[in-house]
Amino acid sequence: MDKSYYDILGVSKDATQDEIKSAYKKLAFKYHPDHNPGDNAAAEKFKEINEAYQVLGDADKRAAYDNPAPNFGSGGFNFGGGNGFGFNFGGGESIFDGIFNFFGGGGNARAQGRDISVRVTLTFEEAAFGAQKEVAVSRTEPCSACGGTGAKNGTEFVKCSNCSGTGKVRYVQNTPYGQMASERVCPKCGGSGKIIKETCPKCFGKAYLRVNTTLKLTFPPLMENGQVVSVRGEGDKIKGGTPGDLQIAITVLPHKLFTRKNADLYMTYPITVMQALLGDKVKVPALKGDPLAMTIPEGTQSSTTIKLRGAGVDTGRRKGDMYVKLVVDIPKNLTREQKEKAKELSALFKDNQYESVRSFNRK
Repeated sequence: MDKSYYDILGVSKDATQDEIKSAYKKLAFKYHPDHNPGDNAAAEKFKEINEAYQVLGDADKRAAYDNPAPNFGSGGFNFGGGNGFGFNFGGGESIFDGIFNFFGGGGNARAQGRDISVRVTLTFEEAAFGAQKEVAVSRTEPCSACGGTGAKNGTEFVKCSNCSGTGKVRYVQNTPYGQMASERVCPKCGGSGKIIKETCPKCFGKAYLRVNTTLKLTFPPLMENGQVVSVRGEGDKIKGGTPGDLQIAITVLPHKLFTRKNADLYMTYPITVMQALLGDKVKVPALKGDPLAMTIPEGTQSSTTIKLRGAGVDTGRRKGDMYVKLVVDIPKNLTREQKEKAKELSALFKDNQYESVRSFNRK
């Protein structure tokens, strides 16, 4: 592989396990086949990301990846199979798997269910002030009828004859440096130590079922469009292990009048020429509650912004401001009489009263 596993996940070699997990979740969500139907490149990327996380997400495997055994030359012991000997313990496992098992590192890590992803749409107000919503989730869970065993009533199985019920088998591999023993999961029973005698009629021996459920979740204030939030333990369930997480991608619907940045609100408010000339007291809409009083100063220029302190989003813990951008609306389709009156009015103004024009002419 040309890229290192660190490069694939986009993290540095000294990244913490939490940083590695976070990077994996973001990339897995982005390239998941469910989000990229028919995209072979995304599917390959998804496999690559999972391969990298299988190693870097496990502390023992990561340590071995960071510090591989030395290459003793063209006739020596080489884990990669380049110059020298490349060993394989069968069943698709590399020598790393054998070494981990030999020293007790393999098969002992607590299993974890897969993370799942959903998309939730919030209104502008829900995203601003927070909301409680019911979210439909489809995930796998251990079959309730058999307790996740796959056997009828959870009891219809016998001890595996291949591993004598231990769930593990011991292998001895001859190498140029002697014999190496390794212990692996029994291929016949999958590590359970049991063979199903009669399958569960509910899950047909699969031990897991896809379950549709509804979660009542509380979304905090100031959610952003495109934000991804994680709900721990609400992903795929796994028997005897840690459940995966639920990754929620947020879509925030636009508002007809407002935009938002954190707790601050922004709005464009049109005013007439006479309001701009003479000033005025007006009422502007609020995102929540009664309209707000605002004073338009005399001689207001178009694109002037007025700040209404504390009129933004009030989350209870902080209060934003509202920024109102004033745009002078010039009337169209004037009648002849209106044009004459406008000319008469224009003749009353002196050149030095037009500050922007005067400043531009100076330049």
